[in-house]
Amino acid sequence: MKFTKSNIFMAVLALVIYMLAQQAENGIEANSSIASETSGSIMQAAFANHQSDLQIRAKGIVKKVLPDDRKGSQHQKFILQTSPDQTILVAHNIDVADRLPGLKQGDSVEFYGEYEWTAQGGVIHWTHRDHNGRHIDGWLKYNGKTYQ
Repeated sequence: MKFTKSNIFMAVLALVIYMLAQQAENGIEANSSIASETSGSIMQAAFANHQSDLQIRAKGIVKKVLPDDRKGSQHQKFILQTSPDQTILVAHNIDVADRLPGLKQGDSVEFYGEYEWTAQGGVIHWTHRDHNGRHIDGWLKYNGKTYQ
């Protein structure tokens, strides 16, 4: 087999998913430093390889709060710094889930949602429950409360 970026990425992704499943079986919380570091690494690899449609759990620091997107489904939008060299846009559907109240620059937010590649670092969406049961439920954790 020829080693390509895509093959290596998929092998690393499979290993990470296996490790996270083992952690869950052994009662290790997925927000441990190992899981957060691993998820951040997955996101960095996804960005580097232009990957999308990945469920990611990680955290970041609010770099900028943006105006709500009011076209179609309304979304609370903000940019998180997830590593020294990567930011992501979070688009949180506030037609389905409660908004994060009082969100400001410097706040810490943990998330579980779907990563979509963009040239600016990526977008996390599906940070809410899917009441139709067609998508994995996501969430945001902010100031000790879970929003979904």
